[in-house]
Amino acid sequence: MKVRQFSAIIAASVLTLGLAACGDSADDGGADAGSGSTGGGGKAVKIGIKFDQPGLGLKEGENYTGLDVDVAKYVAKELGSEEGDITWVQAPSAQRETLISTGQVDMIFATYSITDKRKETVSFAGPYFIAGQDLLVRADDTSITGSEALNGKKLCSVTGSTSAQKVKDVVPGVQLQEFGTYSECVAALTSGGIDALTTDNTILAGYAAQDQYKGKLKVVGKTFSEERYGIGIKKGDTALCEQINTALKKMVDTGEWQKAVDANLGPAGFKVDTTKNPPTADACS
Repeated sequence: MKVRQFSAIIAASVLTLGLAACGDSADDGGADAGSGSTGGGGKAVKIGIKFDQPGLGLKEGENYTGLDVDVAKYVAKELGSEEGDITWVQAPSAQRETLISTGQVDMIFATYSITDKRKETVSFAGPYFIAGQDLLVRADDTSITGSEALNGKKLCSVTGSTSAQKVKDVVPGVQLQEFGTYSECVAALTSGGIDALTTDNTILAGYAAQDQYKGKLKVVGKTFSEERYGIGIKKGDTALCEQINTALKKMVDTGEWQKAVDANLGPAGFKVDTTKNPPTADACS
């Protein structure tokens, strides 16, 4: 591991963040920081995650749980940062590129699908998981059996997500409503304001498995895309990319990746596509 090199990168990022904080208004970026470092003895690092995705990235009080969180903690430790050195930062879909490019975070683990469009602004390590886009509907709704049944339906997705763009391409006749978070979409679905929510099947399974939604919501189970979750980093930082990929490989080889998947996605009854997972990381560029 090139821990010294990573330490220098993080130190520079922290200095930049300290200077930027003096002039930024509360409206800039709009992302909320979670609990700060408790002093883990390693190098301070800011990591972006989702705060409202059960099984992936969820903030409950001062606790952070989910697959993204566990992968982030493992990678950070391999790069010289203990859990207590991490400051978790909320990374809404529409703000992820900005958070990285402005130095508000060092890395993002937030169901962040690798796309050519995003590569124009940021770089990616990984992927560390491959999911697929699906639909979440009310349990008693038999009219929506897949994306082909969405014409004329009210569909919710999140601004800045790949899901929103894909569904526009796949079903031009859908009435798409874009909200800021998936939890807002779920609330609209349960109240009858929309007919379905679309995003990755991992995210949908997490919501359907929550106690308040059991028996009320269901995942259709017919994916229509491939979502490759990567770790977003500053564009062109190949050294950090290679360090992260090395850490991911070790996580898989030691069985820790499988443990994290089972612990976070297993309770929702999610069936991992073993023909695609665990994935091999892309070459850094």
